Amino acid sequence: MTSIDKKPHKNKTLATFLAAVFGAIGMHRFYLNGKKDKWGWLHFVTLPVSMVVHYFYFGQPDIVQYSLLLISFLVAVIEALVLGLTPDEKWDARYNAGSGKTSASNWPLALLLVLTVGFGATALIAAIARTFDLLYTGGAYG
Repeated sequence: MTSIDKKPHKNKTLATFLAAVFGAIGMHRFYLNGKKDKWGWLHFVTLPVSMVVHYFYFGQPDIVQYSLLLISFLVAVIEALVLGLTPDEKWDARYNAGSGKTSASNWPLALLLVLTVGFGATALIAAIARTFDLLYTGGAYG
């Protein structure tokens, strides 16, 4: 295989970071699968749709206006955990088959996964609490 035929090496730590930070708009999907990824575009579309909903339903609670973006974010957190916890051999077989390089995960990935779990769990609990507040008290607590 010549150097022209080699596929670019996909870094697992970078993919996990993109999923954790920019996953709500699908950056990790585009990094891994390119612009033709349908799930990436589904993530991306949640941002403009949420902006349109914000425009037409101004005055409604933010969790209502940005619910699609929030769901996309929570799905991206799960995807970040799945990507980061994938064994290196399986990662290389799936994303780096033609790159000629192998992956070696180390402590930055572990730290990123711990932060992702903490932030994702906090966001999920906050979303559940706010939703219950709106549903059962009409937003009396905030």
